[in-house]
Amino acid sequence: MIDTHCHLTFPDFQPDRSPGGVPGVLARAAAQGVDGCITICTTTQDAPNVLAMARAHPRVWCSAGVHPLYAGEGPHQWEIMRHVGTDPLCVAWGELGLDNHYKEPAGDVQRAVLEDQLAHIEAWQREGLIKPVVVHCREAFDDLIPILAASSLAPERFVFHCFTGDEHDMRKVLDFGACASFTGVATYRNAAGVQRAAKIIPDDRVMIETDAPFLSPDPHRGTRPCEPWMANVTARHIAHLRGRPWDEFHQQINENTRRFFGVA
Repeated sequence: MIDTHCHLTFPDFQPDRSPGGVPGVLARAAAQGVDGCITICTTTQDAPNVLAMARAHPRVWCSAGVHPLYAGEGPHQWEIMRHVGTDPLCVAWGELGLDNHYKEPAGDVQRAVLEDQLAHIEAWQREGLIKPVVVHCREAFDDLIPILAASSLAPERFVFHCFTGDEHDMRKVLDFGACASFTGVATYRNAAGVQRAAKIIPDDRVMIETDAPFLSPDPHRGTRPCEPWMANVTARHIAHLRGRPWDEFHQQINENTRRFFGVA
């Protein structure tokens, strides 16, 4: 299986914090059946770094985009994002979206960068540079979904990563037409709403990630860094929640990842 969302360029994966550095991280993941990773971009300045990471390691891909919590760290160099997006190893735009959990950057700053970013992605799509979009949505479903829906991008090409809403939020995502991806949060005993959401998402719209170095799943909660191998732990937990045999669920999430990101 593939960890569809991690941050391998973060300092947590340097050798002084994670044994063997990124090669060690990837080896431990492969040993647990997680034989590929998509390392996700947070700023346009970081986009060349995630692409370099993908080029340096087999079965690592990347994205290009501006995370809402970095929206205030401009100027955002959209030409860099586009350039990285032309590489076959860049398989998605994002992560982009809105985050209402924190006061900074201000909502109007986040929204301006989001709308600018979507406008560029729409323009690149018209040029034939078409990729799915990784969405960051924290406590912002009612604000974010109308913005995404107003774009010309197909709803089924969005994935709401690190889904932390409840079943009501999930229905909003499903009614919009998007996919959702689950992290170790779905394994936490105090995340009943997320678990209810994980039970109702259709088979063909669910994916698994770690968001490493964050959000290690139980029974490893509190471990830092979370590593991509832990996607296996989360996947098995969600298979159990959904009452699905592991082999069937495993095959389904692999197919969903292949279809959505074009990697397998």
